[in-house]
Amino acid sequence: MIAGLIICASLTVVDGDTVKCDGQNMRLLGQGVPFVSGIDTPEIGSHAKCIKERKLALIAKGRLKELLAEKGLRVVLSGAVDKTPSHRPLVNIYRTNGEEIGRKLLNEGFARIWSPKKRNDWCATIQEPLSRGRD
Repeated sequence: MIAGLIICASLTVVDGDTVKCDGQNMRLLGQGVPFVSGIDTPEIGSHAKCIKERKLALIAKGRLKELLAEKGLRVVLSGAVDKTPSHRPLVNIYRTNGEEIGRKLLNEGFARIWSPKKRNDWCATIQEPLSRGRD
């Protein structure tokens, strides 16, 4: 896969860190480095480990949906695909002001830092809120 800008006629939300561009699932990288760093949001539906994670996933998905409603977004392929069976392309999505959407979700508390050595526990009793400042 070659890195570069792609055009999406349709850009929709699958979950807090996955979008669908013209039917193709793509994972938000959050300006991370493929297979080294990125963002992670709670799992949705049956993939969640607890009810709390399911609820947090819906909140993160809703925020991403708000952000994707903006006009003029740029979807940029990193040139890498994830290691899941679906091999989702890893992408960054930029707002017109240059801000990367995955990074914004992280800064607002809707996502956490992902690394291959650390699994985020969304079911823990003490954690960061998923609703810090929004614009």
